Amino acid sequence: MYKYDAIDQQIVDERVKQYRDQTRRYLAGELSEDEFRPLRLQNGLYIQRHAPMLRIAVPYGMLSSEQLRKLGDIAKRYDRGYGHFSTRQNLQLNWPKLEDIPDILAELATVQMHAIQTSGNCIRNITTDQFASIAPDEVIDPRAMAEVMRQWSTFHPEFALLPRKFKIAVSGTKQDRAIVQAHDIGLEFYKDSNNQVAIKVWVGGGLGRTPILGTVIREHLEWQHALTYCEAIIRVYNMHGRRDNAYKARIKILVKALGIEEFKQQVEAEWAHIKDGPNTITEAELNRVAQHFEPMPYESLPAHDTSFDAAIASNPAFASWIKRCTHAHKQSGYRAVTLSLKPHGKPPGDISSEQMHVVADLADAYSFGELRASHEQNLILADVKLSDLFAVWEKARAAGLATPNIGLLTDMICCPGGDFCSLANAKSIPIAEAIQMQFDNLDYLHDIGDLELNISGCMNACGHHHVGHIGILGVDKDGSEWYQVTIGGKQGNDASIGSVIGPSFSAEEMPGVVQRLIEVYLKERTDEERFIDTVRRLGIAPFKAHVYAEKEAA
Repeated sequence: MYKYDAIDQQIVDERVKQYRDQTRRYLAGELSEDEFRPLRLQNGLYIQRHAPMLRIAVPYGMLSSEQLRKLGDIAKRYDRGYGHFSTRQNLQLNWPKLEDIPDILAELATVQMHAIQTSGNCIRNITTDQFASIAPDEVIDPRAMAEVMRQWSTFHPEFALLPRKFKIAVSGTKQDRAIVQAHDIGLEFYKDSNNQVAIKVWVGGGLGRTPILGTVIREHLEWQHALTYCEAIIRVYNMHGRRDNAYKARIKILVKALGIEEFKQQVEAEWAHIKDGPNTITEAELNRVAQHFEPMPYESLPAHDTSFDAAIASNPAFASWIKRCTHAHKQSGYRAVTLSLKPHGKPPGDISSEQMHVVADLADAYSFGELRASHEQNLILADVKLSDLFAVWEKARAAGLATPNIGLLTDMICCPGGDFCSLANAKSIPIAEAIQMQFDNLDYLHDIGDLELNISGCMNACGHHHVGHIGILGVDKDGSEWYQVTIGGKQGNDASIGSVIGPSFSAEEMPGVVQRLIEVYLKERTDEERFIDTVRRLGIAPFKAHVYAEKEAA
């Protein structure tokens, strides 16, 4: 993974000193709340419902074991002994003291971490596929480009005060796992007819109050122009994006208002001025960055391992975990492992300080000291030998990290919601926990099969409810917490936005609502259909009829 050079480290160290003095001045009364607010946001610090929240950057989801241990130590010393992985692949601390933030940032800097640009109207954390570099369907490893874009976007003076936050995702696989269509800019890498690296550029995607999937603005972009073309897009947005209404300030609104052809024409005109300028990426620069992502020292291993095969045959629990929590690897004799942060009865995405240390130890012992965070709020060991999987499973299970539910209903995405977030209309975590308890039977979950359930506590859609097979949105209804349900959303190449099935439900009704949606699916599905396939075949009508018939009968 990328290692800081002297310039990287100096930037982070100087930012810590700067923010320490800003905090001192605020606490001394020398800065007003209005003056301090943009300064703390530039350093990832929000004021939430009960306490400050610090969002720590995890660029394109990659962490070293040393960094995860440091996060565990910080959570134990300065917080309440846990952290929360978000859908931006970042880690959030929900209970730090404002006066401790400079010390936390200083400790992060010792392991090449920071909280820069994790908030505010700027270019946020660049995200990508959690299986980057190891996925069998990968065409291009996107990590070097993601790092080039991180360096370009960090402290970019022209884009420090955009109309709203700006999110970019990159993907280099045949099957999109980075949700490129739901980002302000999505970059899809592929090999063209001349076997050259090219980029399909998506623009104007985003969830939130007005969910829109992006539109292809350019089918073929030479990789050397990734920065200049993105810069042209963001310049047009920066000039014309609305600043009078935060709800209409995202680039998706501008693209929709202008139309994709007019927007593209303006981008192309802007790009003509900078296309071959200083931000054109050279082969030498990409290679320099790519050297940080050299292949791991894999051993030459057979595709099968007798001890692994024997363990599967003799241990059903291990076999179930292998089926759900391990993933194909392009290197023979290896698999990727997803460590579930979704045990029943725990908030999705939360991880304790002790568990962080366990995962760091597992990464050191079995995965070359690296790990990844996914936008589904789990952690991944990317490079585990087949012969080591049983040992990894035993240690992960002992730490509560081996629930075999990856891809199942209880592997749900969930934002912190009203328990923490001051923007939320309703609580998310209690709904997630109630649904977990409703479906507290792994055999039943496996029978249901692949199903993505996403929960957001407000229209900002941090829980990605719009692209969940089942989406749940907390809404305010006459001062009470209610929940709107959508079905038919999906991420991936054939992404879709879910449709609202009808009027909202009370918190107490939600487990039963999900149960009734599942009942329709189990009754109507064909042999090979997943929940999303049945919804797309039948439409929402039979699901709606069953849910509301039961509601009226009650």
